[in-house]
Amino acid sequence: MTAKRSNVPRFYFNFRSPYSWIAYRDLMDRYPDVAQAVEWHPWWEPDADGERRMAEHRRRFPYTAMSRDKHLYILQDVRRLTADRGLAVTWPVDLDPVWEVPHLPYFLALDAGRGPAYIERVYRARWLEGRDICDRRTIAAIAAELGLPADPVVGAADDDGLRGGEGLQALLALSDDGAFGVPFFTQGYEKFWGVDRLPAFADAVRSRSASGPGAGSRSHSRSRDTPPPPEPPGAGRAAGTDFAATRSGDQGHAGGCG
Repeated sequence: MTAKRSNVPRFYFNFRSPYSWIAYRDLMDRYPDVAQAVEWHPWWEPDADGERRMAEHRRRFPYTAMSRDKHLYILQDVRRLTADRGLAVTWPVDLDPVWEVPHLPYFLALDAGRGPAYIERVYRARWLEGRDICDRRTIAAIAAELGLPADPVVGAADDDGLRGGEGLQALLALSDDGAFGVPFFTQGYEKFWGVDRLPAFADAVRSRSASGPGAGSRSHSRSRDTPPPPEPPGAGRAAGTDFAATRSGDQGHAGGCG
């Protein structure tokens, strides 16, 4: 028997993906009411340790690396999408990225009541400042700006308790939801992949909200209420990510990575 899924809408966000960043901007600029209604769930490509932990629970990371052709297409597509939004994008290179480094500190920021601010600041560091968010010095600087203790935040990727606790639960959640790419949105059994699916997702969330109470909580991946991410400053010079083209099996549409 298939377990009943939660009807609370979810937004699987990712700091690496340009489409996830664009979806974040659209969510905040165009659908602020939806931003308050969704649960915010981090999505990242786990390292070998993360994959091992998932395998122990008979789960796998539901992602197929993109083909070189799609990689090249995304470079063009993102330029079009950002130009349409008045954002100038450049593309920094990720050298030996470990995506736990920027994503796991989110849970510590959330505990400190700074989850939304952390999301905004990491996105800004990567996409508007062109900084390497897998560089622990970058995360340390962000922690200092947000008033977070530097050592736990910088060392979050090495925290076995965090990896095996909230980190693992996040990976199991995205596996259970079949979130094979980002940005990814869910409402019960309904799934929406890609920034171009955000309007349909927003309509679904608003429709359910209009039908009665219980449409969702303002939760950043937890049951307690938290405010939506703050509005970022005006757009400046933006930056992106280096996508490694490793396999050719991906046949997905643009508008989402994966």
